[in-house]
Amino acid sequence: MQERTHKDTTDVILFDADASSDVANDWFSFDYWRSRDALRVQSGGRGGVAVISTPAGECVLRHYRRGGMVATLMGDRYLWTGADRTRAFAEFRLLGEIARLGLPGPQVVAARYCRHGVYYTADLITRCIPDASTLAERLAAGQFDAKLAEDVGMLVARFHHAGIWHADLNAHNILVTPGQLYVIDFDRCELRQPAEAWRLSNLQRLRRSLVKLGAAAYGDAAFEQAVWQPLLHAYQRTFDA
Repeated sequence: MQERTHKDTTDVILFDADASSDVANDWFSFDYWRSRDALRVQSGGRGGVAVISTPAGECVLRHYRRGGMVATLMGDRYLWTGADRTRAFAEFRLLGEIARLGLPGPQVVAARYCRHGVYYTADLITRCIPDASTLAERLAAGQFDAKLAEDVGMLVARFHHAGIWHADLNAHNILVTPGQLYVIDFDRCELRQPAEAWRLSNLQRLRRSLVKLGAAAYGDAAFEQAVWQPLLHAYQRTFDA
């Protein structure tokens, strides 16, 4: 990765020159890509997310937005505490470290913050992962079996062994492709010493997500036998290797 920056009065763009030789402010505008018929999909959620066709290839553009009760007050604004502590720049650099470690995460292209006095807004662009479906989608389609559970366990173990703590490890943030699995959405995530407490907490968060999405529809015993125990065994085997 070759970090480069563009700066003006209030906006700063951080980008990977290996991914794109130049990134302009327009790249972070949904309307810009829509006007060029280059915005393929746009979805809601906490932040605006779109799939865009860029000179760097097909990418995902995400605008950071708060969730929960604080969203009614702050919306997409965050308190300014320095450039390196902005959500976008922190995620950009963590994704760079994930790539350096050889872990399967999104390839980052660019990040931007826009300063507004004591607040800022932020955006992130990453490369699309082709032919991917979420683990939640696989579960809904009845395609979550013991083999896939083992693959998920091995995937999570690799990230934990490297000290990557995920703030929201759930079935929507694990992608399944014909070749391998990926973890996505590293907002608020961080590098830590791989302590048992946070690793187990991360796994329990994933378990709650699976149960909430119906993985235990045939009862807890069936879920434990068919999904959770294979996942845990593969996790421990990989983490200890």
